[in-house]
Amino acid sequence: MSNNSRNIFTSILLFFLAGLCEIGGGYLVWLWLREDFSWMLGAVGGFVLFLYGIVPTFQKTHFHRVYAAYGGVFIVMSVFWGWLIDGIKPDNYDIIGTIIAVIGVLIIFYYPRKGEKVWSK
Repeated sequence: MSNNSRNIFTSILLFFLAGLCEIGGGYLVWLWLREDFSWMLGAVGGFVLFLYGIVPTFQKTHFHRVYAAYGGVFIVMSVFWGWLIDGIKPDNYDIIGTIIAVIGVLIIFYYPRKGEKVWSK
């Protein structure tokens, strides 16, 4: 595997882990506050949200690009979460919006810029 392929794979994995932490942690807090689950579930959710704040720091690019691109990843993962966890099948508008978000992620995060080394710190 080339170094560039490894960097892309690592960045996708980090986006996925960040998404699980943010959506999973938020879901646990949601269950605590909206569905009357134990406050301990909310505390665990808060800790998982704290981990979400850490995971993106391992991306090898600028802060603004990581968080802008992550917004698109969050959209995709939220739609899948709703489908897989809550059983709400995405409609055509969910799918169209998700495709647009993925295009945005690809442009913001993966399109090479003139004069910049890809994924440099």
